[in-house]
Amino acid sequence: MHGTGEAMIATALTELFGLRHPIVLAPMGGVSGGRLAAAVSNAGGLGLVGGGYGDAAWLRNELSLLRGETKRPWGVGLITWSLRPEVLELALGYRPSAFLLSFGDPRPYAPAIKAAGSKLICQVQDLEQARVARAAGADLIVAEGTEAGGHGGARATLPLVPAVVDAVAPIPVLAAGGIGDGRGLAAALMLGACGAMLGTRFYASAESLGRDAAKRRIVASDGGNTARTRVFDIVRGYTWPGHFLGRALRNRFMERWDGREADLAADADAARTAYQAAVGEEDYDTAVVWAGEGASLIKGVESAAALVAKISADAEQRLQSATSFLR
Repeated sequence: MHGTGEAMIATALTELFGLRHPIVLAPMGGVSGGRLAAAVSNAGGLGLVGGGYGDAAWLRNELSLLRGETKRPWGVGLITWSLRPEVLELALGYRPSAFLLSFGDPRPYAPAIKAAGSKLICQVQDLEQARVARAAGADLIVAEGTEAGGHGGARATLPLVPAVVDAVAPIPVLAAGGIGDGRGLAAALMLGACGAMLGTRFYASAESLGRDAAKRRIVASDGGNTARTRVFDIVRGYTWPGHFLGRALRNRFMERWDGREADLAADADAARTAYQAAVGEEDYDTAVVWAGEGASLIKGVESAAALVAKISADAEQRLQSATSFLR
């Protein structure tokens, strides 16, 4: 502490963007909108808008909203394998401080991102991807463990983070996957990360674009009733690279089709009509709620500012008390 009662954890991340807290909002597609990203940035973290597959109209609306609500650093994240040049140009036109790419080779897009003055953040799920990110000139690399909600790889956070730290040094590394409170942030720092990127915890926040019914499901769930699957990609018509599965809350749709992906794909058009109706009706026995194992730690819906302050303060307290283990 510095006499103000405010957490002051200084890392390469906080220095890179001038942050008060080493906390980054995961750019969850359709959930991390401009209002949530602005709230995280205004609270002293780094808010990232989740541009997902690159809906231009949605991005234009959310980035305009974000830019109007904060003067602090912020960024945008997009799915690399579906990124189109015109969407990249659109997003860069709003002059984000950071641009996150995940799920694909960032090298074709890195020069334009850097030329626009944005810091390049690359999210990776294994060591091979980490080396590609390093070759792309990433300013920051996110090591995403399989515990994360949404799409990811197969490596667990605890061993993946220090392995990536060692592989890409001196590039700073963020930890992601299953982190939902100050204990997870403190642990990430001890693994050599410079901060943590949180998704599911901010999904269940007041400012997220998630539906209230979906947020309630996250609060009522625990990490044990999430699973990795591709059935929601099949029914929504997204052809994800085969090694990326998505972690979501278990529901009746998943239980019906998991292991029967070929049958679902064969009747995808009919299934999609029913699925889209369920989304509109907020029927989450059918519609997906992407969520990670950190759901176990979520007890209620809170404001993003309260979450950033509480998580950072708890991490600082735990770091300060760590010397009590030494004799």
